[in-house]
Amino acid sequence: MNRRWIVLASVTALVAGISACEKEIGPAKNSTPYTLEIPMGFPQAAPPEDNPLTVEGISLGRMLFYDPILSRDSTQSCSSCHNAEYGFTDFGKKYSTGIDGIEGKRNSMPISNLLWQSEFFWDGRVKRLNLQALMPIEDPIEMHETLPRVVAKLNRQPRYQEAFRAAFGTKKAAPETIGLALEQFMLTFVSGNSKFDRVMRGTETFTAAEQRGLQLFNGESNPNNPVRGADCFHCHGGTLFSNFTLSNNGLDSVFADRGLGKVTGKATDDGKFKVPSLRNVAVTFPYMHDGRFQTLRQVIEHYNTGVVANSPNLDPSMIGFVHGLGLSQQDISDLIAFLETLTDESYLNNPAYATPF
Repeated sequence: MNRRWIVLASVTALVAGISACEKEIGPAKNSTPYTLEIPMGFPQAAPPEDNPLTVEGISLGRMLFYDPILSRDSTQSCSSCHNAEYGFTDFGKKYSTGIDGIEGKRNSMPISNLLWQSEFFWDGRVKRLNLQALMPIEDPIEMHETLPRVVAKLNRQPRYQEAFRAAFGTKKAAPETIGLALEQFMLTFVSGNSKFDRVMRGTETFTAAEQRGLQLFNGESNPNNPVRGADCFHCHGGTLFSNFTLSNNGLDSVFADRGLGKVTGKATDDGKFKVPSLRNVAVTFPYMHDGRFQTLRQVIEHYNTGVVANSPNLDPSMIGFVHGLGLSQQDISDLIAFLETLTDESYLNNPAYATPF
């Protein structure tokens, strides 16, 4: 069995235990409720009912996110591959490297606005964030540790005994409370204060290039339209800039990585990957699940002239791209100018997301 699927099986087995225990797990009696601010224009959403946000739970999750104790040799933390300044991606690397020097096979995904998402990883194989958070710990090409060993290490440290007591009312760590704490911290990663947002609130205005880029972004690709469009909005529309589905965007005719198809075992799902949000996209390079594009211009050129017509399971919304969008270099530059307005500096430099150590 492939090592990745051994890990998946291990965490899947854990799910049953967590599901059985979660009814008995909750915030400590004296913990402090935390109210997450939803940016103007965002859809309403709430944390999972079984994991309400608390100041103490978020604080514990923040410690765990930045602590290399989660890895076998205590050299790598969650933040090692998810750096806040780069939209919680890995410093522009195509693939991240685990503690044993083994390179991964997919690009490190950006992390933001997870409250509105229900499928995680590029292939959508996990439906709950608290479970996703545990998988890199046991992945042989990432942290290469075991959850029982992590629990034992945490339970030997007084600061974690106190932190788990404050968050969940128990001095002992457990896989389920580790996952819940990490989930709480990551659910606070809300990005909604970019220039785009400020323009929508009426406090700033777009430049001419940015405004034209927005029009291209929201324009249909139909060549019969009087105004040419780049047709981005079908997959990346709305204030979250993603529909968060899994789809094939025409990268290949033969798939080195089956994506969702590997998870479901269905050939009709081959080549489908999660549609990422475009928020902070200018700093989350390289792009696509395999990091094949280094720049936004290369990404747009793919959609402009490079969509593979015979790619199996090509998303229906991509049909108009097959014969090319006909975008000029100026069009592409204007699109990039608009996409750069999605960079949220207050998010990338938020002290609440920085290491607590």
